[in-house]
Amino acid sequence: MKKVLKFEGLLTNDGWLCPAYVEIDTHGNIVSVSESKPSEGSIESVNGYAISGFQNAHSHSFQYAMSGLAEIHPDPTSQDDFWSWRETMYNIALSMDPDQFEHIATILYAEMLSHGYTHVAEFHYVHHDKNGKPYSNLAEMGERLVSAAKTAGIGITLVPIFYQKGGFGKDPVEKQRRFISDSTQDYLDLLASSEKATQSYAKANVGLGIHSLRAVDENSIKAAFAEAKDLPVHIHIAEQLKEVSDCLDYYNQRPVEWLLNTFEVNENFHLVHATHLNDSEVSGIARSGAHVVLCPSTEGNLGDGIFPLQNFQQQGGKWSIGTDSHIGLNPLEELRILDYGQRLTTHRRNQFISKTNGDTGLFGVDMALKSGRKAMSNTCDKYFEVGQPLDAVVIDADAPLIATSRPEHILSTLVYSGDRSHFKGTLVNGEWKVQEGRHIQHEKIVSNFKKSLEELKIR
Repeated sequence: MKKVLKFEGLLTNDGWLCPAYVEIDTHGNIVSVSESKPSEGSIESVNGYAISGFQNAHSHSFQYAMSGLAEIHPDPTSQDDFWSWRETMYNIALSMDPDQFEHIATILYAEMLSHGYTHVAEFHYVHHDKNGKPYSNLAEMGERLVSAAKTAGIGITLVPIFYQKGGFGKDPVEKQRRFISDSTQDYLDLLASSEKATQSYAKANVGLGIHSLRAVDENSIKAAFAEAKDLPVHIHIAEQLKEVSDCLDYYNQRPVEWLLNTFEVNENFHLVHATHLNDSEVSGIARSGAHVVLCPSTEGNLGDGIFPLQNFQQQGGKWSIGTDSHIGLNPLEELRILDYGQRLTTHRRNQFISKTNGDTGLFGVDMALKSGRKAMSNTCDKYFEVGQPLDAVVIDADAPLIATSRPEHILSTLVYSGDRSHFKGTLVNGEWKVQEGRHIQHEKIVSNFKKSLEELKIR
């Protein structure tokens, strides 16, 4: 039997539809969207405004367990940066068994849903056991991530990562032992096993990932890219100044410069961070159609730098958002930090705009949604398209600022003054996964997480 959800409003590509009746089939796929009440089907009235679920285009799930643990500095006079933070991360990555890994991912994905994300791209590189030996199931740890996503109810694009070296031309270090695929064939075997693991969950698929230019040699990158076909390709690039200088020493080119000169970079590429670019690289990415994945809360936490967004956007560049190390989980906060960083450097308030769209809240949500979907291999540009799953986050119509706003002000009110308390709940395939701030399996998920963290003794 068909089901109908009535919202106070629904954000469509043509603006707000108020009221909105969304008819879904038994699989949670949209049958119709209308201002008029359908003639049949049970109706569930929702006192809220529905927008398409946010896309989290970059996640390292296990790092959620270390949130806040790298903020105490025993020697306040020493320099603490990404490279020292990385040591804490390595130690935690080495400590987890598969069950603990899954429990951490499950609570993270439940938290993402409560913040309005309905899909995540998991940039996954903890592949082997604690001694660095492959599991009999090569995708054991990836399979745990798919299981975590299925339990929480979030869509997942599992991106198994090719990680081979310890730096440009350097062997991996001992603490990287869980990450390493020695050869391209080893990586492709892992990718095939990961793809098989996603078949157990209808909302799972795979992407191809290279950790970074420093972590895989040139010939292996070429061989891996040759197998990408239509998969989304994810890669960390130009995040750190040291990475840029090391690449100049090794390839005699900057990271993005080398990538663009060596490969046919296209819209399937998702360049994570790309913080340190010159003007030529900015133009090159924009011309190629590649997307940049920006993680403002993590980039700020690590002191990475500020992406040259205004220059990139003026040339038609596309970007998505991710929460990376999960020091922050709020998509509204990611958008605000990204926008405000630009305002502080350009001294202009109109950063999230295009020649045809001067609504900054709408621009930010639209860009993050459409580019984020492409990071998940979803090319649908319509917010709520017939035949697609009803995946949405619902804004509480009774939140004071929302209740007193005209529809055209709702998105900017939410983006620039909202937080999780403004969300009434999150729907995936037309089913509530989060209501009034709590995941439907909150108690069990939290209990498993607490047990695992007590066992790990890292906090």
